[in-house]
Amino acid sequence: MRLAALLTATALVATSALAQNPAPTAPPAAPPPAAANAGPFSIPMSRPTAPGPVEPLPAPKRFVTKHTIAVKGQKIAYTAIAGETYLYNRAAEPIGSIFSFSYLKDGAADPKRPVLFVFNGGPGSSSLWLHMGVVGPRRVVLDQEVNPSNVPPFGIADNPYSLIDVADLVFIDPVGTGWSKVVGKGTTADFWGVDEDADTVSQFIELWLTEHRRWNSPKFIMGESYGSVRAAVLPRALMGGPLYMGVMRGITVNGVILLGTTLGARNASGEAGAAEMRTALGLPALADTAWYHQKIDRKGRGLEAFHQEVTAFAKGDYLDALKKAKAGTLGAAERAAVTDRLSGYTGLPPAAFEKSLAVPDAAFGRMVLADKGLQVGAYDSRYTLPLANSGNDPVGDDPAMGRYVPGFVAAFHQMIADDLKVEMDRPYGAIVWKDLLPSWNWDRKGVPEGQSFATDLAVAMRRNETMRVLVASGYYDLTTHTAPAEYSVEQAKMPMDRVMLRRYASGHMLYLGDTAGAFADDVRTLIRDATR
Repeated sequence: MRLAALLTATALVATSALAQNPAPTAPPAAPPPAAANAGPFSIPMSRPTAPGPVEPLPAPKRFVTKHTIAVKGQKIAYTAIAGETYLYNRAAEPIGSIFSFSYLKDGAADPKRPVLFVFNGGPGSSSLWLHMGVVGPRRVVLDQEVNPSNVPPFGIADNPYSLIDVADLVFIDPVGTGWSKVVGKGTTADFWGVDEDADTVSQFIELWLTEHRRWNSPKFIMGESYGSVRAAVLPRALMGGPLYMGVMRGITVNGVILLGTTLGARNASGEAGAAEMRTALGLPALADTAWYHQKIDRKGRGLEAFHQEVTAFAKGDYLDALKKAKAGTLGAAERAAVTDRLSGYTGLPPAAFEKSLAVPDAAFGRMVLADKGLQVGAYDSRYTLPLANSGNDPVGDDPAMGRYVPGFVAAFHQMIADDLKVEMDRPYGAIVWKDLLPSWNWDRKGVPEGQSFATDLAVAMRRNETMRVLVASGYYDLTTHTAPAEYSVEQAKMPMDRVMLRRYASGHMLYLGDTAGAFADDVRTLIRDATR
């Protein structure tokens, strides 16, 4: 699922103060963006909005407060800065405003202290999920992390897993999400697309580094879901060049962290066997779900051993059977043998696979616990709701999203009001699909057509021979499966000595369910390895 104009020295030392509208310093001009789903459904395209009013803009809002927290036995005093940053076109005309949240450790300036830029996905999501789930200094408290109550009251507490002990934190809400918006001469087409988004988020990072005098700090990027696409593309956009972005920013990145990872090309390759491989790689997540709900005979196999066994079958006998079935050469005996194994791994009857040797994720979610009258979550298949009376909304009626979203949103609003003293005159867009998602421009410039986002990352790793990558996945994620993400990395031929592949016993938001600490420690390892 952050920062703006220049803070004065006095604003930074104010204690528990609310500081709004300091006199801004005009940012440098930025190049003009090009005009212009990782989600499970498609929406018809709509036209971008018209340019906003061309009139003087108010000074960017800014809210500054002081706090302390204990993380890993270390007491940390920090300054929280919430506010707006204006983005500009090549003619130095404002086109957008990004609202961000920064947490900066107090004390003497340390040029070696890393900065971690954090965002979520969508497209259309704000950063509140990573903000309140695992990275920020405060964390939502649910009555239980799997199948929690989704009605108030909800809790909020200091986050013992926060990464503020190893890095300053900057949470970015791209234009169209949170309180970030189009302004001045801007249009939504300046922001709503793969390249447009990467370019404008890069400009924000560039301005943030200048404002806070952090150009020489080690830099890290963390993105979840579609944010993993943004994080894969950003290193190239931050470096820049005549073919991609058309401007040289010259910013290198020490490390990239991807969660709920989706790196395949949107217009996936039509090469022989590609569709069958995609189908095969979907099997391990279904099997992991069946393992969790004890719908299969575990035979003493732990989750990881079972996952590896199913993955080997998926890439081997299952893939071969899918190819033969497409070619019309799969014999009856071989088909029966494969459907029996699929049944043994997923808990579904062999008949479920007889027609096409595959069951879509959504259908599986309704079938695997149908005998109990339950549907499992797509975003986290540990969560369940009754099959009956679903409104069939892919998010609102999802057993996972429908349960944990209210707690996250409520805790976030409590924090920004009580802790950060933020006062805004419009609602905060936690996730905004309307207009944004159907208008998203997936066409790219300066890269070969159909190139995977994993390849963007591989190119960046070639340019920067020390950059490290963490690819984090949840076993129980039925929206962005772990096996396809890891396969994308493999196909892009990333240098694996600098890549960490990690799987967690969780779902799409892989820090829910007693896994936040393990994930945070893996991020700490990456940051330390990349800066030593």
